[in-house]
Amino acid sequence: MKLVTVDIADSRVSADPDVTLVTYALGSCIGVMAYDPVRVAAGMIHYMLPLSETSPDKAKARPAMFADVGIPLLFHSLYALGCDKKNLIVKVAGGGTMHDESGRFAIGQRNYTILRKMFWKTGVVISAEDVGGSKSRTVRLAVATGRCTITSSGEEVEL
Repeated sequence: MKLVTVDIADSRVSADPDVTLVTYALGSCIGVMAYDPVRVAAGMIHYMLPLSETSPDKAKARPAMFADVGIPLLFHSLYALGCDKKNLIVKVAGGGTMHDESGRFAIGQRNYTILRKMFWKTGVVISAEDVGGSKSRTVRLAVATGRCTITSSGEEVEL
């Protein structure tokens, strides 16, 4: 097994069955994991912010930093590998409230809201999710099987 790290503000896709995609420290950030069991390919994004309009220059340099430009990039990268939208199994994790006890910024909630709006408009169905709360999450996605696990506070669960 080869671990391929998806950094913060990063997106990766793979059709190598020996690869497991992993991202760490999902707090208010959101991880979107997509798996095509027919093509046997998978992708993951770890985005930080909902809308690129807050920083167009950063969005050009690092599109995976923002939901509105990063998520379409993830899906187009999967299509380039031969994945079909109708086969994709999509899972979501993160969107927590971290270091914002007052809820003033609500980045996690805003990240999740824009994701739901985008998926509703494009007909993408989320098959499983672990969002909200105040915990940090590590997510792994096995390309060979689509098995997605979340580790938080030392406990691992399948998503």
